[in-house]
Amino acid sequence: MEINTLILFTFFAIIFLAIGYFIGQKITEHQWKDQLPEIREQAIQRSRSVLAGQFSEQLAPYLPDFPFSPSEARFLGKPTDFLIFRGMDQKQIEEVIFVEVKSGKSGLNTAEKSLKETIMQKKVRWMEYRIPEGVTKKKE
Repeated sequence: MEINTLILFTFFAIIFLAIGYFIGQKITEHQWKDQLPEIREQAIQRSRSVLAGQFSEQLAPYLPDFPFSPSEARFLGKPTDFLIFRGMDQKQIEEVIFVEVKSGKSGLNTAEKSLKETIMQKKVRWMEYRIPEGVTKKKE
């Protein structure tokens, strides 16, 4: 008798677990379908914000209050937006300035903070790299 009761209890437990799982799946699916339009709209808004930010970053040197000559600015994008070669218009570079363009309430990300710290600690140097002659020499 005890074995029959145990088998019956196990059977009903499996049935109730399966029903609970099925109901949970249906509830989740229903909630997902209800939230899908809002999720899509939020994704579109984030995408627009990112694109607008990238566009305004590249446009920044041509805005009236940009403090440097646009012809002396070189866009990098990452890890910083611009390098400014102050004096390049006169063929006498006096200063190199790293410029990070931000809009709204955005702040520096981890890489930008690290770059700023490295520059502030004056861990910047010049290096010249020469391409080996065999790479650029014409073969006869």
